[in-house]
Amino acid sequence: MEPIGPLMHEHRLIERMIALLHKEAERLENGGRADLPFVFSGVEFVRVYADKLHHGKEEDVLFRALEAKDLTQEHRSMLEELIEDHKYGRRLVGELEDAAAAFAGHGEPKAIAGILRKLAEFYPKHIEKEDKHFFFPVLEYFSKEERQDMLDQYEVLEKNLVHDRYTEMVEQLEARE
Repeated sequence: MEPIGPLMHEHRLIERMIALLHKEAERLENGGRADLPFVFSGVEFVRVYADKLHHGKEEDVLFRALEAKDLTQEHRSMLEELIEDHKYGRRLVGELEDAAAAFAGHGEPKAIAGILRKLAEFYPKHIEKEDKHFFFPVLEYFSKEERQDMLDQYEVLEKNLVHDRYTEMVEQLEARE
């Protein structure tokens, strides 16, 4: 297995959760009541699974290894752009959590919907950028041994987070539809 395999596999679960967040945004935009437990589950999923686990693998393993390589200007620029994307995603999740907390105190559901919509627009573009334009080309910078080392490092990161918990979370949220 290549070190981009687990990352791309995780993208599929992230896409499923983002689809659920998009549906919630549409429901709120159409006058529905905010489902705060769902919204907070979405915050947890993005914060823990997408950011700490998935982005952690990218930033702490793949990106860090790439920083030591003599990248082309195109790949260096894309790497910097992806790091900024991750920061933007973190800001959006913080805003969503704040909006949901404010809503609990009689805030505005449209504020939640707007942030959910931003997340739903951001993540598919970000994932496509990585899957189709970055991951495969940058593999060429690594030897077979370096690739295996990255996979080994992923395992260490995963020991700290429970993959199955977030797969189950998405399945339960999908089943409520």
